[in-house]
Amino acid sequence: MDPVMLARIQFASTTIFHFIFVPLSIGLAFLIAIMETMYVVKGNEVYKKMAKFWGKLFLINFAVGVVTGILQEFQFGMNWSDYSRFVGDVFGAPLAIEALLAFFLESTFIGLWIFGWDRLSKKVHLLCIWLVSFGTAMSAFWILAANSFMQRPVGFEMNNGRAEMNDFFALITNGQLLVEFPHTVFGALATGAFLVTGISAYKLMKKKDIDFFKKSFNIAIIIALISSVLVALFGHQQAQYLVDTQPMKMAAAESLWETSDDPAPWTVFAGIDPDNQKNTMELKIPYMLSFLSYSKFSGEVIGMKELQAQYEEQYGPGDYIPPVRTTFWSFRIMVAAGSIMILLGLYGTWLTMRKKVEKAGKWFLRVLLFSISLPFIANTAGWIMTEIGRQPWTVFGLIQTKDSISPNVGAGSILFSLIAFSTIYAVLAAVMAYLFVKVIKKGPYAVEEDDHNAADPFNKGGIGNVS
Repeated sequence: MDPVMLARIQFASTTIFHFIFVPLSIGLAFLIAIMETMYVVKGNEVYKKMAKFWGKLFLINFAVGVVTGILQEFQFGMNWSDYSRFVGDVFGAPLAIEALLAFFLESTFIGLWIFGWDRLSKKVHLLCIWLVSFGTAMSAFWILAANSFMQRPVGFEMNNGRAEMNDFFALITNGQLLVEFPHTVFGALATGAFLVTGISAYKLMKKKDIDFFKKSFNIAIIIALISSVLVALFGHQQAQYLVDTQPMKMAAAESLWETSDDPAPWTVFAGIDPDNQKNTMELKIPYMLSFLSYSKFSGEVIGMKELQAQYEEQYGPGDYIPPVRTTFWSFRIMVAAGSIMILLGLYGTWLTMRKKVEKAGKWFLRVLLFSISLPFIANTAGWIMTEIGRQPWTVFGLIQTKDSISPNVGAGSILFSLIAFSTIYAVLAAVMAYLFVKVIKKGPYAVEEDDHNAADPFNKGGIGNVS
């Protein structure tokens, strides 16, 4: 019943659940914009049906994501008031811009896109969905600007024990943001692409609406491959950035207790003994950690014990080593999921180029159906590594997690709200899964008929028919 641990568990659970919807919204919006662009350019009605069908899933996901995001932000005032007081002048600016500009842009043009199919010209309607896609990406940018400050604080000055922003430009050009934003956005594109690919593969396996889902597959698998490769490249840049800005996180991600040799080997897996600060067994690949850290096969990497001594001298007595097992294995889960995504993208793209998608073996189509989960696993593991690896800091070098909690909120209150929120999230997840399955089962042509009936309620069979 430790209030700090309960508050951390609650924030972790709400953040992980919310981040199921965020990347999916970004990825689906971009894919829908591509599909509608194909419709406007080629004039093929199938692409219009594709935009409408996948748009249904996007709207369901967006609606649930908004609810989870609101609950998440309440916690800054409820559970983390000392943190909010300390960093509110910096943290509040990007969050306010996200709400007032990016989210407003998304919401406005989503409405125009939904109701504008027969009211706006093709090009104006297409512009609406591209602005929605841009708005979702900009929402991510401003949220990540705030998070990047927590990883590497810049553009501020201390005043009366509080961090106050004095350079907004430094905040939005933070080096952490410049590597974190593309890594996150391309991960989101991969999330949307693998959802479309997996559902399309399932429909092709069932031999339903083959032309429709084959075209959906062809678009999505190419985006899945490109985005997965770019995620890996920007992830590599982010890892190299950590070597300079958060070396303790990098050392924990490698379970590197002692400063490495030069060149440094990369640990594939290890038996980690944090109590005795050692690894009981290791499998290593020579030279690879030096390459990952410096893009060359030479260079040492500082270990956690040496960094602990440096941090004690710089920040005072304390334990500055994060939970090593969690940081180490979450990083490897992320890398493994991402690697499988690239391999599936390569094979799927090869099938597309050879026009053999509908003839692919059922085993591969089944694998693609289950591959829908891979980006979610990679996204979640990546964020766990990013946030757990920063511990014990809330804002690196400035304020620790134990000093950020609300002093007047007891463990019982946090536990009650944790159970309540988890229950709400379980209900939302069940509702979303039900709606997704319902839309997918009905198929693209039933979705289009539903849209037509909703637009004309007095049409025979529509919602206004009372016979």
